[in-house]
Amino acid sequence: MDFRDQVFISVAEHLSFSKAAGDLNISQPAVTRHIQELEERYHINLFERKGNKIYLTKAGEKVYNSFKQIAAQYRELDFEIGQMQNSIKGEFNIGASSTISQYVIPRIIASFHKRYPKIQIFLRNGNSFEMENALQENQIDMALVENCSSQPGIRYKNFMDDELIVVTGANSVYAKREELRKDELVQIPIVLREQGSGTLEVIKEALTRQKIEFERLNTFIHLGSTESIKNFLSVFDGLAIVSEKTVSTELYLKTLVKLKVSNFTIPRKFRMAFRFGHKSKQVELFENFLSNYNF
Repeated sequence: MDFRDQVFISVAEHLSFSKAAGDLNISQPAVTRHIQELEERYHINLFERKGNKIYLTKAGEKVYNSFKQIAAQYRELDFEIGQMQNSIKGEFNIGASSTISQYVIPRIIASFHKRYPKIQIFLRNGNSFEMENALQENQIDMALVENCSSQPGIRYKNFMDDELIVVTGANSVYAKREELRKDELVQIPIVLREQGSGTLEVIKEALTRQKIEFERLNTFIHLGSTESIKNFLSVFDGLAIVSEKTVSTELYLKTLVKLKVSNFTIPRKFRMAFRFGHKSKQVELFENFLSNYNF
């Protein structure tokens, strides 16, 4: 792929000439020159400036989407040539929601790398909503999400069971309770994940099924990660609802306590997400590996 095209992709994804220069290890004037040459080639502006920020024009968005498809075709060509030489190689990009990226996928990627050492995986993380957006915008090749809703233009496939549980800190006044009633969930102070989080979406959906209004929860604060919630619980007299997979160590060490809620469970599925249409051979290989992984 032409280096000028790679420069454009970097600027489009960073929306910054200086960050693209740092990413590609070239000077900012060189980045500017490459973009100007592209705009001269197409006789149209690819970026527009508003204040101190730059944005893609409609033409820029078209070029970006096309260049990403071309880049994917180059990666697939590398993979197929590698297969012909009995050397499976290539690269692809995964986006994973916070819980999956921290607690689930690293071990799987390590196992995949051990089996296919010449395939390079680039992992980015955020909440489920952000990863679905990145997938739709061709910034990643597949997403791993924990929400329960589905976005248009995306195909989903379950790959792992999970459960959200109610926990409290070991020093909390609620730590010695054997069981909570459902109505107590709206009375006791609670800390939750941020808007856009797949965990929060699943909680809302589960409460709706139980005919509990989410707005009635005594929500003390929303935090942007499970790690921050766990730290918060160490000095907080209240509850949290988190993935059981994220607190296994704390439950074993008894720094957190799992609380049973009468007639109330929140099972969910972790899912792979793909854009409709063609998938690269590398992504198909990882999809099959993940589907058959022994959790």
